[in-house]
Amino acid sequence: PPAPDALGPRPETPLPAPFLPPAPIVFHATNGVTVWLLERHQVPMVSCDMSVPFGASSDPRGKGGLAYATANMLDEGAGKRGAIELARAIDDLGARLSTDANADASTVSLTALKGKIDRAFPIFADVVARPRFEPAEMKRVKDLWHNALVEREKDPDATARVVFRAALFGPEHPYGHPWDGTPASANAVTLDDVRKFYAMAWRPDRATLVCAGDVTQAELTSLIDSSFGSWRAPATPAPAPLVPPAPKGPWPKVVMVDRADAPQAVIALVKPGPAAQAPEVPALWRVNDAIGGSFTSRLNQDLREEHGYTYGARSRFSMSRGPGQVVAWANVVTDKTGDALSAMLADLRKFAQEGLTDEEVARTRSQARGELVAVYESVEGVAGHLAADAALGLPPDYQAKAAQARDEAQKAQLDALAKLYTPDDGIVVVVGPRTRVQSMIDKLGLPAPEMRDAQGNVLSK
Repeated sequence: PPAPDALGPRPETPLPAPFLPPAPIVFHATNGVTVWLLERHQVPMVSCDMSVPFGASSDPRGKGGLAYATANMLDEGAGKRGAIELARAIDDLGARLSTDANADASTVSLTALKGKIDRAFPIFADVVARPRFEPAEMKRVKDLWHNALVEREKDPDATARVVFRAALFGPEHPYGHPWDGTPASANAVTLDDVRKFYAMAWRPDRATLVCAGDVTQAELTSLIDSSFGSWRAPATPAPAPLVPPAPKGPWPKVVMVDRADAPQAVIALVKPGPAAQAPEVPALWRVNDAIGGSFTSRLNQDLREEHGYTYGARSRFSMSRGPGQVVAWANVVTDKTGDALSAMLADLRKFAQEGLTDEEVARTRSQARGELVAVYESVEGVAGHLAADAALGLPPDYQAKAAQARDEAQKAQLDALAKLYTPDDGIVVVVGPRTRVQSMIDKLGLPAPEMRDAQGNVLSK
């Protein structure tokens, strides 16, 4: 028998307590802007996001991409600076300034050193509150925008993302068009449209300023008052953020986009998902991680590591104010499209029927903890997450509550959510050369595909 260990029995080490993010303090500026502030004084950096709860879902019919174009125009000249002078001023300060729009929100972001924030913040305020919207800049932005949309249609993966939305939500739904629009809708957007959208969406009584980093409430209040003091809400009532309805079927079983020149095929399954406010969303993160949200997920291990069909198979679910979507997809070797799709559907079906293994339950908890810590390592990550929460109508302490719910989710709850990934009631999307992949799809016993173009428009049944 082995000799007894002179040090005695090895002590059992309990699992460390999960990281629960601190909630920001909330106050209101004198002009009506809601402010979320999370002080972090370890590093002399400050990151601020100004967001409004209006994005692509608020685009008028036929003007898809208007929120995106408006966001792009914000930093193309603002206040006393033209586009070049504004960009140069930000660069001279070593700061970062960006604008963006997604389905539910539009955002302007700034990150600067503590010692430069007093000079960078007024530029940030100009971009938010005093954009110039000059015709010459609009023409340049539209030219670049149109070229990017044309290039998007040449990318099978980008095409698939457009078709996901079109097939699931339909052309009349607020979520049915891509955030950046289509070539036709981009051509229809005018500078007057941009000005009207800005006047509707960018109001201080609908905006939330989220700041994280080395700044106090007193310092931030002084910056807001001096830089945003003239930005006032109009007398008209503020519009309510849009909450789109659930998508309605019946949906096609198979959608195909014929891309004869595609070097690879894209295969996907798309389904309706929950809204961001749904109580099951925190635990759904771990379920998605197990099936396709990480390198060690089932889909990636099977389609990439075991069979070599793809460089990566993945899944995700959207965080939306209205109903979301759940998607599993992969770019695969064209000649293996049928085999890869068969394997993906089988993996999803087994996952939905049997749920997570004990190893997946433990691993997803560990990975969720690690990813949350990584987000909170940078002030940009903190501000970005909190700004997204604010735009979706989630409370300031959502991250802490979600982290706790995600960590405490047990196998039975995760297994119940895994049923969301069943492929039986989803839409199969294939983008690739039809002459090469159609016969492979037929052998799987799937219905004849509904043919669509790169913008998601139905061509034929």
